[in-house]
Amino acid sequence: MAEHEDGAASEAARVPRPDPLQTFFRIDDVRVEGGRVRYVGESYVPERTLLRKIVPPFREAGYDVDVETVAGRHVVVATPFDRGRDGIPWVNVGMFLATVLSTLFVGAVGWYYVPFAEIRANPLTMLQAWPFTAAVLGVLMIHELGHYAMGRYHGVSVSLPYVIPFVFPFGTLGAVIRMRGRMPSRKALFDIGAAGPIAGLVATVAVTVIGLSLDPIQVPSEVANSSGTVIRFNNPPLLEIIADLTGQPTGYADASRTAHPVVIGGWLGMFFTLLNLLPVGQLDGGHMVRAMLGPRQETVAALVPGALFSLAAYLYFWRGLGLDGSVGLWTFWGVFSLVIAFNGPANPDDERRLGWPRLAVGVATFALGALCFLLVPIEIVTP
Repeated sequence: MAEHEDGAASEAARVPRPDPLQTFFRIDDVRVEGGRVRYVGESYVPERTLLRKIVPPFREAGYDVDVETVAGRHVVVATPFDRGRDGIPWVNVGMFLATVLSTLFVGAVGWYYVPFAEIRANPLTMLQAWPFTAAVLGVLMIHELGHYAMGRYHGVSVSLPYVIPFVFPFGTLGAVIRMRGRMPSRKALFDIGAAGPIAGLVATVAVTVIGLSLDPIQVPSEVANSSGTVIRFNNPPLLEIIADLTGQPTGYADASRTAHPVVIGGWLGMFFTLLNLLPVGQLDGGHMVRAMLGPRQETVAALVPGALFSLAAYLYFWRGLGLDGSVGLWTFWGVFSLVIAFNGPANPDDERRLGWPRLAVGVATFALGALCFLLVPIEIVTP
């Protein structure tokens, strides 16, 4: 028993004790539990002030930190975070490989018009769709890796991207990363939130330019002459601007030809950017507006669901569109934004305002995002 107690005391003696902690917090006891360090005592200053003082030195030491109140006593909880990657992130790798397969399949069948019978006889025929897969995953992964890189830069514990496989029309539902621990400042919150859309837009423009420069795809006659229902993806302003600048067409009057599927990767990047820039909840736009406006972000977020429902109502009642296209799309995102608005964005410990350079970057990012907006992005056309 004595050896165990001596070991625990020795471990407690080795834990970090940064100067701000000892200045603003009276330490009565230190406990190490499952890797976490719990400093029990009393804070001399309000909780938010204490956190603002102790978060930077604890992050430098490799810890996320929080403050709890237990039985009337203050407890500073320091949790070590992983600055690197230990081992192989099998979940991320598995989801990525599954999404490669799903985008190859959807791309081959839906965008390269490879008959399903050919794929069933020889699955390697799906490899014809590798440019589509590269375009779709390229814009998604670069977007998320922008968040990841900036999170690492600011010492925020972030996961590698999780890519979500799906079915038609894109073979994926997008990608996400997880942020763990507290957000140190408004600057960090803004940088992490804005890095994804900015990196993603750069990749989107590049993919769109490449796609427009490629030869069109030949549409099989049975598809070109079909009189069935067609799903039309209308062009957002940014795509039209890129097409005008490059002198390339986005469509063809001849139904036997269609734009190269790589262009769809650019279209998806624009639409993905637009949705992520909605200023609500844990979306990129929610983080950015929280950093730019402070707590007033909640007022802006409260307007988003109503705006999206209004779009859906306008399209349904005044434009006469059905529920299976853009009406359903905006209705879904109205409900989704209503749900995530309750959680809100991350709250930074340091509430100092952003400088004008970051505010200008934020305004420019939202302006570019507005060029990705289209009232009817998806249209169901029936004969």
